[in-house]
This record gives sequence, C-alpha cells and structure tokens, in this order.
Amino acid sequence: MTRTTTPASQEVPAAAPKEERIITFGDVFGRDAGGIIVLLVLFGGLTLLSDQFLTPDNLANLARQVAIFGIIAIGQLLVILTAGIDLSVGSVLGLSGCVTAELLFHGTGIPIAILAGLLIAVVCGLINGLLVAYANLPPFIVTLGMLGIARGVVLVFTNASTIQPLPESFSNLANGTLLGIPNLLWIFVIITVAVALVLRRTVFGRYVYAIGSNPESARLAGVPVKTMLVAVYAIAGLLAGVGGVLFTSRLNAGIPTAGTGYELNAIAACVIGGASLFGAKGGAFGAATGALIVATLNNGGNLLAINSFYLQIIIGLLILIAVFFDQWRGRVTSR
Repeated sequence: MTRTTTPASQEVPAAAPKEERIITFGDVFGRDAGGIIVLLVLFGGLTLLSDQFLTPDNLANLARQVAIFGIIAIGQLLVILTAGIDLSVGSVLGLSGCVTAELLFHGTGIPIAILAGLLIAVVCGLINGLLVAYANLPPFIVTLGMLGIARGVVLVFTNASTIQPLPESFSNLANGTLLGIPNLLWIFVIITVAVALVLRRTVFGRYVYAIGSNPESARLAGVPVKTMLVAVYAIAGLLAGVGGVLFTSRLNAGIPTAGTGYELNAIAACVIGGASLFGAKGGAFGAATGALIVATLNNGGNLLAINSFYLQIIIGLLILIAVFFDQWRGRVTSR
C-alpha cells in the first residue's frame, strides 16, 4: 500500500480568519437611516421644548397633517424612482377634491362622487405619463403644464369659490377614528405598506428601479419602459386624487386652492427620506419618514410660535443637505 503526500507548494492554505463586521444602524435601515435619526432628534427636541407636543390631541392632529401630503409623497416617490418628477400633484389634489365636493353639493351619492374625483386624478396622471413616455417630453415640462391646467380648471368651474356645505357623513371619512387612531393615519399606513411591498416583492417594483437606473438597458432587457412610465404617473395621479378626497373630507368643503405647494412638500419628503432625484434609489418607508419630518417641523413650529417663513428655510436646507449627502455617498461608493 502506497502513501501519497501533497507537496508543500500545493497544500491548501488555511482559511483566513473571518473578520467580524459590526452591524450599523445604516445597515438595518439602509437609506432611511438618516431620516429616522432626524425624526428621533426632532421628537426628542420638541418633547423637551413643548409640553403640548406629546398630548393625544396634538399627536392626532400631527397624524392628520402628515397623512394627506404623505400619501402624495408616496406617489411622487414612484415617479422619482424612474428619474422623473411630478409637479402637478398639488393641483390634481385640488381638482379631485373640488370635483368630489361639487358632485356631493348637488346630491350625488358619496361613493360615486369619490370615484369621480379619483377618476379625474387618474386621467391627469395618464396624460402626464403618455406625454412623457410616447411624446418624449421632459417630465418637468409636462407636469408643470398639468399644474397650470388643473389649477386653472378648478378655479374656472368653482369660480374660485368654496364649495359647501357637504354631507356630514362624508366628513367622517377623514375626521373619524378606528381603535382610537385617526382614519387618515390608517389609510396612510396601508398605502405606505402596500407600495413598499410592491417595490420590494414584485416584478413591477423591480421594473421601476430598473427604469430609474438605466431606461435603455431596461428596455433591452425586456422591460416595457413606456407602459411602466404611464402606469407610474397614473398611480401618482391616483394617490393625489386620494389626497384630494381626504383633504375635502377633512375640511368638509371643496377648496379651489387646496394643495398649493404640496408638490414641493412631497418632493422634499422623498428627498429627505433618502430618495435620489437621479432615480432608482429610495423606498416607501423613507418617503413616509420624510413626510413625517416635514409635518413635525410644521407642527412644532406652530406649537413654539415660530414664523412659518423660517420653517420653509429649514425645509429647504434639509433638501440641500440630503442631496449633498446623496451625491457624496455616490462618489464614495464609486471609488
């Protein structure tokens, strides 16, 4: 019986000891980590500065404030993930809400009035998507045009007048509670979780990120880029419509100027929550966190009697800081 030996030069080297890696806060929450830290600091600071901040009434008010433009921010996120932008969501919110209010004012049933408000919002989103996808027009120009059209239409057919009174039962949709939690917050959470699951667990979500990363490569890989873009803008319009219906329900009146500036708050929420304006980066929970940061700033400013103009400056600075860190992180990871 012969015995074979392996030459020293061919001996398999011993496995190098595994380097232990410390799991950081950013590893757990990804791009949402920065927003969560800012939110925690805000909550802590306002708790110390105001005795009213953590009261049930104020927290319920905060929940109602964040829910409406938070829902719009989730729709805006889908567009931003494709490297687009939707400047029309605030005007579409106003149009959808006033269409719903006008029908209710003339005796139409609540379900039909709500469906009509949502339908007009989806139509606006579809027009945006078709012009971006098939006419190859820049999203900024298309949605800027829709911003003016939707706002003009609502001012014309309402004669710039508030539509009221509306049925009391319609007001309960936004002002009611379930298990002691405002209905608006329930709706916001459900939409956020649903979109998060779609983005993370479905082919639709993978296609959205692929288009934002490189639309031409996505097309060559078999992604229906044009159809996806139309769908994304339609969903953004739908969620703006949901926000419009809820806004009208909360005030129990159709306000022609409703949603003015909400498109900027929605973009701010997405960017502060970790989304990249260059596409393919960000998530629903990050956008929701960003929306909560913006709402908390406004709520805390009211409690502390801070001039709202200063709050606008702070939100603008947060956007700049978020974009700076996104660019810096991109340069670091590309090295």
